[in-house]
Amino acid sequence: MSFTKRIEKALSAAIERGQSGPSPSKLASALHYTVTPGGARVRPTILLSVASACGDDNPALADAAAAALELIHCASLVHDDLPCFDDAETRRGKPSVHCAYGEPLAVLTGDSLIVMGFSVLTEAADLDPVRAIALLKVLAARTGMPGGICAGQGWESEDVVDLSAYHRAKTGALFIAATQMGAIAAGQDGEQWEDLGARIGEAFQVADDLRDALYDEETLGKPTGQDDLHGRPNAVTELGVQGAISRMRDILSGAIASIPRCPGEALLAQMVSAQAEVLTPIKWRAEQASRIAGE
Repeated sequence: MSFTKRIEKALSAAIERGQSGPSPSKLASALHYTVTPGGARVRPTILLSVASACGDDNPALADAAAAALELIHCASLVHDDLPCFDDAETRRGKPSVHCAYGEPLAVLTGDSLIVMGFSVLTEAADLDPVRAIALLKVLAARTGMPGGICAGQGWESEDVVDLSAYHRAKTGALFIAATQMGAIAAGQDGEQWEDLGARIGEAFQVADDLRDALYDEETLGKPTGQDDLHGRPNAVTELGVQGAISRMRDILSGAIASIPRCPGEALLAQMVSAQAEVLTPIKWRAEQASRIAGE
């Protein structure tokens, strides 16, 4: 079964459990609305890629970990879009949850998805209790304080921002969780996979800065220009477009070099290399292809 099918199956099962009755119908509907259809499912795909590279000897546990991670990510998007933060009207090409269901239900949706993420792992604990506990520890660390996505959002309220800590928490935390949880689900030590996750997360932050600066709302599926609007640090502002693209590619090259020894090391390196092409803005990919063709 492909990674995509595994992820969607695990997510569907989690949402169905959350909608089991009796339950408030609007909130139950909002859970499905938030998670489906999803985006690229990048984080759970990385998680399963690492698990596969490490042997994937407990695929059901890896699937639970992937679903849990994606549920936390979806919850963070709901909260990010709220009027008290980005006040974004669209997400993934459709009205954001607070626009579709109202602000109170959006808050409850995000909260419910966070709890659901941890619940998925507790329900899978009988597959391997020791690994499940380790997975829960990583997910908690990369969700809350002081180094998780909650901390990343919190840095935006500070008068003085530690940029390194901000980017590592805001974007890098769930990528670190992806690589560490993938290894743990397959029975490997998660600690040695932190650097790979951090580098991938840093590259995605630069890529997100590029998309925010260069794409229109229709292409991006959410409001653009948010970094300038909210006065956030931005790689494009600091380095320019070409400089930001070069920086992103350098980071991903470093990510490849940081992959720990494992049976699927070569395939993981190919995956990271492919991300460089996916993350590079479409216009500049086309320009590069034209230059290569003319050489």
